[in-house]
Amino acid sequence: MTSWIMISAALLAALVTLNPRLLKTPAWRATVTPLASIIGSGFLIAGPILGDASGRFAALSMTALCLIAWLFGSAIRYNIRNAEPLIDPDGSPLWLERMDKASDLALAFAYFISVAYYLHLFAAFGLRTLHIQNDWMVRIATASIIGLLGLIGTLRGLRWLENIELPAVGVKLALISGLLAGLVWSVGSSIVDNSLSLPAVDHPRGMHELGILLGLVILVQGFETSRYLGHQYDRETRIHTMRMAQLISMAVYIPFIAMMTPYFVQHPITGKLTETAIIDILEPMGWAVAPIIIVTALASQLSAAIADMNGAGGLIRSATSNRIHVKWGYAATATVAILITFTANIFEIIVYASKAFVAYYLLQSLTAAILSVKHGHRDYGRTAAYTVGVIIAIFVLWLGIPAEG
Repeated sequence: MTSWIMISAALLAALVTLNPRLLKTPAWRATVTPLASIIGSGFLIAGPILGDASGRFAALSMTALCLIAWLFGSAIRYNIRNAEPLIDPDGSPLWLERMDKASDLALAFAYFISVAYYLHLFAAFGLRTLHIQNDWMVRIATASIIGLLGLIGTLRGLRWLENIELPAVGVKLALISGLLAGLVWSVGSSIVDNSLSLPAVDHPRGMHELGILLGLVILVQGFETSRYLGHQYDRETRIHTMRMAQLISMAVYIPFIAMMTPYFVQHPITGKLTETAIIDILEPMGWAVAPIIIVTALASQLSAAIADMNGAGGLIRSATSNRIHVKWGYAATATVAILITFTANIFEIIVYASKAFVAYYLLQSLTAAILSVKHGHRDYGRTAAYTVGVIIAIFVLWLGIPAEG
């Protein structure tokens, strides 16, 4: 019964998320890029990791992570409105120019790796359905997909990449809606039958678990891509759609983790966590779980990689003061991502990408904190809030254990 509920809910949701009128709406197109990146690989692995680290408090931990991400997002939105007009190659304040360049370097490093990482997972999931698990085959498939997307971006630009990204996000959101409906039905049935059970708090939560939770900030990353879509969307559109993307992701992540929590009892985490652990945890829900999650995984990785490639292209354009066209930014991103694919262990180097994203949030929060008391703003409430963001980022860099580790 649960499987048919999931399939029915996914099909109904697809009528909305794949509606041609919605896909053509500029506001939705601008929302999709950050949303695709936020709900990327994190959606697949946040549940198992939070279940292992937080047990019955997994939903509270997810809420805390979303609020931290909202704080970082607020700093970036503040900078879109207040820092961008001040950034001028001929007249920027020196401190702002240096802070902005440092932010760009940190984020560019993270984007290059994340594109390779997302598409590595995409290729691994895709080839696994064909019973192919050879590492070099995965690398070759990954490089081929990266090359194709880089070529499309270089020759056709953002719109063509968005034309791939939009339906991928639509499919992903529809399937996630199906999973949520199945979880609500299943958990609701357990409540009616008085058979609902939650994980016990079987051991004290210490610094190791705190480190894991701080490292999970990376799983709600992605909203910053809006900052680098200025070649296509105006400031207010980017601010509004980034906010919408974060709200939608919170509306997905928190209920999903809350509904998953009882399944941590039925399938406790043992041994090393894997990207596919979510399939094993939710398998009791029915036969539709595995195919829905696999297709969701493929759509998630493809859309997240395209979102980060879009962000990287805009970032390179911004970092070079418009001297390099955004299309060549796509080409550069693809080239570096392919080199990473063949020369690095993706699951080790993602540690550095995680730290680079957090370093970017630190610099953006610091920029917003300084701006909120300079240039006539004198907004001390924001200064305090963004200073807290700086402190949180420092703790993440110091104590955080990346989720992929």
